[in-house]
Amino acid sequence: MTDWTEKYRPSTLSAVRGNDKARDALAEWGETWDDHGEAVVVHGRPGVGKTSAAHALAADMGWETVELNASDQRTADVIERFAGRASKNATLAGSTGADDTGGRQLVILDEADNIHGNYDRGGASAITRVVKDADQPIVLIANDYYEMSRGLRNACREIEFRDVSARSIVPVLRNICRREEVDFDADALDRIAEVNDGDLRSAVNDLQAAAEADRTLTVDDVVTSDRDRSLDVFPFLDAVLKEESAEEAIQSAYRVDETPDDLTKWVAENAPKVYDGAELARAYDHLANADRWLGRVRASQEYGYWRYATDALAGGVAAARDGSKGGWTRFARPQFWPSSDATADKVVQAVAERGGFSIATARREILPFIAAMTHHCKPRDLTVAMAAYYDFDEAAVSFVTGSGETTNKVASIVADAEELRESAMVEESGAFGGRSTLGDGERDGDAPAVDGEGDDPAGSDVESDAEDDADADEDDGQAGLSDFM
Repeated sequence: MTDWTEKYRPSTLSAVRGNDKARDALAEWGETWDDHGEAVVVHGRPGVGKTSAAHALAADMGWETVELNASDQRTADVIERFAGRASKNATLAGSTGADDTGGRQLVILDEADNIHGNYDRGGASAITRVVKDADQPIVLIANDYYEMSRGLRNACREIEFRDVSARSIVPVLRNICRREEVDFDADALDRIAEVNDGDLRSAVNDLQAAAEADRTLTVDDVVTSDRDRSLDVFPFLDAVLKEESAEEAIQSAYRVDETPDDLTKWVAENAPKVYDGAELARAYDHLANADRWLGRVRASQEYGYWRYATDALAGGVAAARDGSKGGWTRFARPQFWPSSDATADKVVQAVAERGGFSIATARREILPFIAAMTHHCKPRDLTVAMAAYYDFDEAAVSFVTGSGETTNKVASIVADAEELRESAMVEESGAFGGRSTLGDGERDGDAPAVDGEGDDPAGSDVESDAEDDADADEDDGQAGLSDFM
């Protein structure tokens, strides 16, 4: 199934509908970029054509494009490595000279309003540095302009894309119907435009859903597919994991204001709450397929592949279900959902400091393993040892394991972990045992040092150190993980 929003994405700015003033301002910014060299923030509600306009501008100017997603590439080092490098690159077509307009490269940075707080490790300031020093034009895409840092806003021009009026949506729908050879009643197109209330992308999705059911489109067809403009993520999870067919689940995915990358995380986190056995295995096969398509998006920056990921994460997972499911389920957000939460900061920092890792390595490579080993606090002994090793409180244990913070189970684990730390004696306990999981420098069979008592100022247990070196060699370079495994 070809996604009509991609198929009929405007290829020139003159084809962008419903925001003539903003469209003209963007064209003027691009045409005069060599004179001012500023980045621009294009902001407005989802579905009003911001990203499409940026790509159309590049086509009009003869510029190559590099598209990055700020919410995926959040940390300062990643942003400067990718966005910074892209903003300095000369293109294959020519140099970066001011007279060589065709040799420019437009850097499109999506979700620029989704970087904030300490969790992003300087991401907002990194983008600000990039846009100030760029040798190439940069368009930042944002839904909420004032969610961006003040410094970043001040470093860029600002263009607002407003909601697309129903009067502007109808001609777009009419043109698509004619090109797809769909017969239609004018009232049906008016109804779609009214229902979507300013969101052109959703209107096109609704048109496609109604037209594929019947190639003659009437008001009755539109009424049967009538819906709110957007869908919250929790009703979406109910739809995919419990209620809807594969085709209906795909349409629900298009109604959620989340990227396929984010939706995959939501479904993967919550599928085990509803599915089990063969159902769950089939669902994870489809999620793995979605992840492969998302990998292609990250590698090629070709966001047209998103539709294939959506088919897998929504339609595939729904098809994996043996009938509908009843009852209420307490869905949870993905464990490592991007957030400025102080608990997330604390957990990542503790893992990094305890293992001697960078923040990025702790978050992306170490923390997922720890979370998988202690998911929902199972096995319990392992979870207690983990909490003791990192000195985690209830909020931190809840974050890592995905369990409720106020549950008795988490509270008892933290209490046992405190006793374990006080005694400073960790027995063999699965992945966190085998070697002392508490104080640095402790070794199996040694009496632990508590409050500085018994410390060897020279650090001289030569035999133990040699054994550790040998163990490290056997770990194939997995430095730090050997403390737990």
